[in-house]
Amino acid sequence: MAIDLISRTAWGARSPRGSYTRLDSTRGVKVHYTGGRVDPRTVDEHDRCAALVRSIQNSHMDGNGWMDIGYSFVACSHRRVFEGRGLNRLPAANGAGLNQGHYAVLGLVGNSGLVQPPDGMLHAILDAIEHARQNGRAGREIKGHRDGYATDCPGEPLYGWVRRGAPRPGQGDGPGEPEPPGAPPFPGRLLTYPPVTRGDDVRTWQARMAERGFELDVDGAYGPASREVCRTFQRQQGIEDDGVVGPVTWRLTWEAPVT
Repeated sequence: MAIDLISRTAWGARSPRGSYTRLDSTRGVKVHYTGGRVDPRTVDEHDRCAALVRSIQNSHMDGNGWMDIGYSFVACSHRRVFEGRGLNRLPAANGAGLNQGHYAVLGLVGNSGLVQPPDGMLHAILDAIEHARQNGRAGREIKGHRDGYATDCPGEPLYGWVRRGAPRPGQGDGPGEPEPPGAPPFPGRLLTYPPVTRGDDVRTWQARMAERGFELDVDGAYGPASREVCRTFQRQQGIEDDGVVGPVTWRLTWEAPVT
């Protein structure tokens, strides 16, 4: 099925405040969600999808001070794709210093209301990705916004799909598909040095870092060696390298792709 693309004119986009920065090619696409409540009625009423896209553009331009909506494309439940900034234009939604590497595709789900992406939305996200590959020199990567950036976006249901390889609904997305390990619950305290932090939570974190290929003793003692491994890992993920295992570092320890 060819992409069902809704032009900026068709959805009532505002004009950008300035000129776009040229984006010649990317490593791929990063998938996003709204981060707020999405009215479940958008599943049945397509006009609500267009209204939501307009409100997102207003928020980005008037609230964030951006020149336009931050996404390259927006996918809704009806397997339709709204043109955001579009092809060969630098997005703004991936985070400072990260926009050059990937197009940004938003799925119209949030953290409340409609949180589970319907099949039509997953198809639309993939339609946008294929469009970017065929016409915008996008590479093969499909990542979540949280990959390399400290955020919960694109939410657990959508990110779980990304981690399974972003399959077309009905094509390898069944219950037998293996899923990458999710992070165990954060232990509720920071792992820091100095002084040495000791405990089973430290041992759990060290064991996972050893699985990722880092050389350190799995001894349950978070000392200078563990702190340096933590800093190296944080730099790889593009987050603050403070050497402290907090909630974001803990989650990324399990969920960030192993390179």
